Amino acid sequence: MGIVNVTPDSFSDGGLFLDPEAAAEHGEQLVAEGAAILDVGGASTRPGAEPVPAAEELARAVPVVERLAAAGHRISIDTTKREVAEAALAAGATLVNDVSGFRFAPELAGVVASAGAHCCLAHMRGEPRTMQAEAHYEDVVGEIKRHLEERLAFAVAEGIPEDHVWLDPGIGFGKTVDHNLELLRRLDEVVAIGRPVVIGTSRKSFLGTLVGGRGEDERLPGTIATNVMALERGACVFRVHDVRPVADALAIAAATVGP
Repeated sequence: MGIVNVTPDSFSDGGLFLDPEAAAEHGEQLVAEGAAILDVGGASTRPGAEPVPAAEELARAVPVVERLAAAGHRISIDTTKREVAEAALAAGATLVNDVSGFRFAPELAGVVASAGAHCCLAHMRGEPRTMQAEAHYEDVVGEIKRHLEERLAFAVAEGIPEDHVWLDPGIGFGKTVDHNLELLRRLDEVVAIGRPVVIGTSRKSFLGTLVGGRGEDERLPGTIATNVMALERGACVFRVHDVRPVADALAIAAATVGP
């Protein structure tokens, strides 16, 4: 899953692809590098991010979805807002990636169900502005697993077929470095829920912290290491900025864990 951020404030690539044509060209490049899905987002969900009005998010994301969907690519819309999801699905997206797991807009589940779309439901404490202040757990993996099971049950009750639901444990969303590491160590427990697991570690700050404070542009080795680890523990969708090197690493790792 290649990341196409159409935002001024995303932690790693904010402001680089605000023009719809530039964003679409970036998406095409990610597909050429091996992306099977393009995840288009018009609102940053980095820690501390301020909310974005729906009208602004629509104006940023939907033109990019239209261009990339018209080119025949599989598009995910990264949003927590009903109106943005509706417009993106109408423009050709087929998956809604909601970092709130339908907590912010429960009616979004009905939108996904009516469209026959897929969804990815993530775990996040609170909301982006405050989530890092809420990183308190007795058993981070057990609590996240129970949360994802509850969100899956909610989606199914709202009419989304179970086989249309993917799950994301939310690496970095209201978690400390130690929480992120524990999730990666025990990711197989989340995989045991029985739905495809999406992993998103790309360029995240904990990777830099673990090796002495590296910046965003120096975190590719950590991104590769954590995605390979996640593959070995059963994850099957990998949301990344740097598609080609991660795809190559995953292909080699898959050759060692496959039949």
